[in-house]
Amino acid sequence: MGKKTDYGKEEKEDISLKIRRLHNVANVLRRDSLIMTTKAGSGHPTSCLSCAEIVSVLFFDEMMYDIGNADNPDNDEFVLSKGHAAPILYSCLYHSGCARYDLNGLRKFNSPLEGHPVPFTKWIKFATGSLGQGLSIGAGMALAIKMQKRKSRVFVLLGDSEMVEGSNWEAIQIASYYNLNNLIAIVDINGLGQRGETMMGYDVLKYKKRFEAFGWEAIQVDGHNVKQLLSALEKAKTREKPIAILAKTIKGRGVKFLENKEGWHGKVLDERELEKALKIIEVRDIPAFTIRKPEQAEAKIGKESALKPLVLKPKEQISTREAYGKSLANLAKSNSNIIATDAEVSNSTFADEVKKVKANQFIEGFIAEQNLIGMALGLSKKGFNVFASSFAAFLERAHDQIRMAALSKPNFTIAGSHCGVSIGEDGPSQMGLEDIALFRALPGTIIFYPSDAVSTEKLIYLASKIQGLKYIRTTRPKTPIIYSKDESFQLGDFKILKQSIKDKVVLIGAGITLHEALKAHDELKKAKIDSAVVDLYCIKPLNIKKLSDFIKSHGSKTVIAEDHYKEGGIGEMLLSELAGTGIAIKHLCIKEIPHSGSKAELMDKYGINSSAIVKEAKKLV
Repeated sequence: MGKKTDYGKEEKEDISLKIRRLHNVANVLRRDSLIMTTKAGSGHPTSCLSCAEIVSVLFFDEMMYDIGNADNPDNDEFVLSKGHAAPILYSCLYHSGCARYDLNGLRKFNSPLEGHPVPFTKWIKFATGSLGQGLSIGAGMALAIKMQKRKSRVFVLLGDSEMVEGSNWEAIQIASYYNLNNLIAIVDINGLGQRGETMMGYDVLKYKKRFEAFGWEAIQVDGHNVKQLLSALEKAKTREKPIAILAKTIKGRGVKFLENKEGWHGKVLDERELEKALKIIEVRDIPAFTIRKPEQAEAKIGKESALKPLVLKPKEQISTREAYGKSLANLAKSNSNIIATDAEVSNSTFADEVKKVKANQFIEGFIAEQNLIGMALGLSKKGFNVFASSFAAFLERAHDQIRMAALSKPNFTIAGSHCGVSIGEDGPSQMGLEDIALFRALPGTIIFYPSDAVSTEKLIYLASKIQGLKYIRTTRPKTPIIYSKDESFQLGDFKILKQSIKDKVVLIGAGITLHEALKAHDELKKAKIDSAVVDLYCIKPLNIKKLSDFIKSHGSKTVIAEDHYKEGGIGEMLLSELAGTGIAIKHLCIKEIPHSGSKAELMDKYGINSSAIVKEAKKLV
């Protein structure tokens, strides 16, 4: 009995020491956050103070990660969805030994420590701070970990204000659907947002009921009580559902004159206030923790075999959306790292072709486009080669997720089908007419616009090999095959389908309008007007000098036709890029809100068919 009592006493003392250590670490992080933001002259110190114990427990006790290798696939992952608390994340990475930098450089132009997290180090994989996105990313990573049969977990720290964002509830639903018990969401419920009380304030029970209604297990804790946090995280290891730890906290915790005070969000302490605060926050000399390395899992590693091209008949009529699905399925058969995910329109985007041949490489994202993009980003960061698809028009509601993905050193592909008026009778709500503008405006994006089955196949294979955020625009109507199976397509280039030494005008098309340009070429030929035809299959990047030189050598006049609104499309791009070159340009595009109708009626009505191209070409020459 005595031995058992001694053992129990020793264990109790160890836990007590651990708790004291973690409280101490939390205060170190608090001091860092206050000093960093005061020196920066801006930031969100009170948002850091409320979550100090949470991140202390995660980084210095709960999470297992290899501090020497951020790319270790078995590392536990952390997503700071409440990105305005960036200073405390930088402090965690610094004191854990993951990354070394001058903490006092926060928000300075010559420092990597930006106001909100961006991937300046491999330890920060995502740009956050636009709220409501971290949980979708976390769900993607957690799903990837399960698919790879690893043992690691994903921790997402959310603010209570951002829980109003609908994208969070999209992620909460998908996590429950896929039973992601390796996903732990920790909500910092401090009750205060930017301008005052949050929607639910301190009603933690309401949060609990909502999470449980969506199929999660929710655990309520005092977010400043290390013992309760440790206990909740221990419980999470044995549960079969996704876990939400609802941590009731105090904004500004640790500094009495800041605690639970409105008007301090995004406001820093002046030097006098900082000196006063640092005297309040006590830091003791307690030995630091040793970060535990993760266990190496016998994971499922993607295998690759020889790719067999599609068998396409030369005169076959096939839509580029169908060619997308067939090509992606073909690619998935040869590479187990290829993942297709779709927003419940896979029988229209033809992404379901992947499901038919490799069911375990297809992920149903349902009608939740914002979550679809965040999840695709998370999956890609765990090593999968992801293709996410929906109607081009519906992807636009995920603009912010796509924008933030572009800031996250991304490597995945988005496919938008049913673009333009050429989809026909469904009408304007279904027509993607702004998508090129959306993707063109984002830094580093790549935009492909195939016109037939061969170019679709080749561009999909190209997208799977190059790095970046790639967008493939596909069309609904069937189109004839115009390329041979041996044709090659390069990043930044274009194709010349027709040309002669007597050309007076260059007709530029892409996707559906390329076929109209080819018809126009034949009609102009009958009128004894020679023309060249260019397929602008790669909209971004584009070798503009090569295109300019070609147009100049073929009449210095061009007609550009596109199934897209004027603003931000191909024509506007070329009008800007070719300004001052002496090239005369006529831009045909959709200039008003379109109507339902047949493909032929709509392309004629809005002036992007062969007749319109011929008419404008004749005016130019």
